[in-house]
Amino acid sequence: MDKIASFSIDHLALERGLYVSRRDGRDGTEVTTFDLRMRRPNREPVMDMPALHTIEHLGATYLRNCARKDDVVYFGPMGCRTGCYLVMFGALEARDVCPLVTDMCRFIIDFEGDIPGAKASECGNYLEHNLAMAKYYVGEYLSSLLDDPHFEYPTM
Repeated sequence: MDKIASFSIDHLALERGLYVSRRDGRDGTEVTTFDLRMRRPNREPVMDMPALHTIEHLGATYLRNCARKDDVVYFGPMGCRTGCYLVMFGALEARDVCPLVTDMCRFIIDFEGDIPGAKASECGNYLEHNLAMAKYYVGEYLSSLLDDPHFEYPTM
């Protein structure tokens, strides 16, 4: 089997950042998958599930309601719990979506109240949320995007 592209990224050198994970096209439609890497893999503890679940709910809520909502295909967590994926229509660069991602981060950091979609009738695991930790992880990520942005993957 062919090795998939994401396994050729040097995860020991990967920093928090905003990366183009892949671009796909079919029948004239292009989509770009972004890697919102919030933790340094294999060097920092991964995000706990309740916080990551909260980031998913708040991030998706923001993205599905923002000015670019029609460009958003998907937002959700990585299985390794070191970040999230954002899939958008278009052949885009990380710098194209950095303002959107930083605005999403500010929304999460400033959020107060009930987590959207966190009712038994709306979510398969509605009790597992942690807003305080979500704000902590996203705050670290936003600081890294503003202070020392990384947009290019390290390769092996």
